[in-house]
Amino acid sequence: MELRHLRYFVAVAEQRHFGRAAELLHMAQPPLSQQIRQLEAELGVTLLTRTTRRVDLTAAGAAYLVRAREILAAVDAAGEEAGRIASGSSGRLVVGCVGSATYSLLPALARRLREQLPAVDFGFRGEMLSPEQVERLRDGSLDLALLRRLPDQTGLTVTSVRHDRLLVAMPREHRYAGRQRLRVADLAEEDLVVHAGGGRSAMNALVQDLFGDAGHEARVVHQVAETSTLVTFVAAGLGIAVVPEPTAALAVPGVVYVSLVGVPGIELVAAHRTDDDNPVLARALAALSAVAEG
Repeated sequence: MELRHLRYFVAVAEQRHFGRAAELLHMAQPPLSQQIRQLEAELGVTLLTRTTRRVDLTAAGAAYLVRAREILAAVDAAGEEAGRIASGSSGRLVVGCVGSATYSLLPALARRLREQLPAVDFGFRGEMLSPEQVERLRDGSLDLALLRRLPDQTGLTVTSVRHDRLLVAMPREHRYAGRQRLRVADLAEEDLVVHAGGGRSAMNALVQDLFGDAGHEARVVHQVAETSTLVTFVAAGLGIAVVPEPTAALAVPGVVYVSLVGVPGIELVAAHRTDDDNPVLARALAALSAVAEG
């Protein structure tokens, strides 16, 4: 049995006439009659009763018609779904973000992706440290990562999204709160709140390098995993923090931001597995580029 046998049978059953069904199928009537007889012979049942004027369904034929329609509809739906997946308009994609991108980039990106690709099942993971995102990319639980560039990029394709200036987040009542700009040397005696160390955060390494290059030791008093917690600690007066400029989008009462000058800033990049050929990924990267440029 082939799918064409089902299509032939459905056409005859719906038209109740071999001649009209043959015209609909763009074939001659005798081959169509022969194909229906082959189908009945294979099933071992009579599906149609034939007279000189019309064709009727037997009880078995009526039941078979219901199933045949379901099968053909499922086959058509499978083809359509395969086409959507191949074009990147259907499927699944999980996106991860570092803290500052969670507040400044993720909302607009999520809206654009859902508008452009409504049939795609998107998952979003915010407040992820960069090394954790790399691990999740490699184990397959993350498909696209927005993170800070790390030394080990083996197996990953990394592209620049934007370059972020650095700011100093401090309590509103801090003595430097009224300044327009600060240098690392100004912060030499300040207590610092930083992201987790021990290779778990790119920002932690950056802060340590900034102070080391300036000839000072960073006075770290608190380490946290999430940017929202870091800024909340600053608001509580537990220290100051060096953060990427987009962190200011997280408006926490009692915190002010001052430009940190004389330092290079930090890059935000997008990373994905080099061997990932998911068509949805390519469309997501295009949407990310448009959002970042906007």
